[in-house]
Amino acid sequence: MVLCSRIFSTPIIVSFSLLVISCGITYGTETDILCLKRVKESLKDPNNYLQNWDFNNKTEGSICKFTGVECWHPDENRVLNLKLSNMGLKGEFPRGIQNCSSLTGLDFSLNSLSKTIPADVSTLIAFVTNLDLSSNDFTGEIPDSLANCTYLNSLKLDQNQLTGQIPPEFAGLNRLKTFIVSNNLLSGQVPNFRQGIVTADSFVNNSGLCGPPLERCKSKSSKTNTAVIAGAAVGGVTLAALGVGVGLLFFVRSVSHRKKEEDPEGNKWARILKGTKKIKVS
Repeated sequence: MVLCSRIFSTPIIVSFSLLVISCGITYGTETDILCLKRVKESLKDPNNYLQNWDFNNKTEGSICKFTGVECWHPDENRVLNLKLSNMGLKGEFPRGIQNCSSLTGLDFSLNSLSKTIPADVSTLIAFVTNLDLSSNDFTGEIPDSLANCTYLNSLKLDQNQLTGQIPPEFAGLNRLKTFIVSNNLLSGQVPNFRQGIVTADSFVNNSGLCGPPLERCKSKSSKTNTAVIAGAAVGGVTLAALGVGVGLLFFVRSVSHRKKEEDPEGNKWARILKGTKKIKVS
């Protein structure tokens, strides 16, 4: 405490982090420990890679010795990166990751994580700069909310079973330098990324994708015009047939009317009787 008071009394400006360390205070938080607990609980670890994640030791920096965990400082419980690649992990995307509030890197590549990427994933990893979910079994659409992770420098979603369109909002990720979604089931137009971010290899083996740097998308207007022309042709044939039908109807009625004028009584007896009226009695 004496050292702390001396530092505050000096006129020299020091960084906040140095000041906190010299006063015996650390950034370690219970939330980061809770984060790793939730991650471990939600995942199946058949190869026991997370066996040394022992939460009985609560000293500062204890979680920094866990497999796949990198801390901001080795003596404080604040997770910087979580690298759990190629461990055979199974389960869904762990929502407990949101408790690692200082996390900047998340790597779950080469595992067997499945189901959908959470729709609100941006609230779980708001400050992540590198996200690698490649080579898993994720299905469903790529969440639009990932476009809210504005600090992303690298986003790898390749080798999954993702469907639907790539959110066009991704084009607004100004920090993005690496984007890979190859070997999925994606379709639709590719977002208009800044030049140099993507190549055709970024999208390979997604037969439904189109647009630069891939083949141009087929114009919807040409399909529409074809449909209009076809509809007009069918409509013209229908109207012509209707006109012929109406003409035949009038023709039949006209012939019938003439016959009635020639035979107003409508039978032979009327004509016979007319004939008898002309006979004079002698």
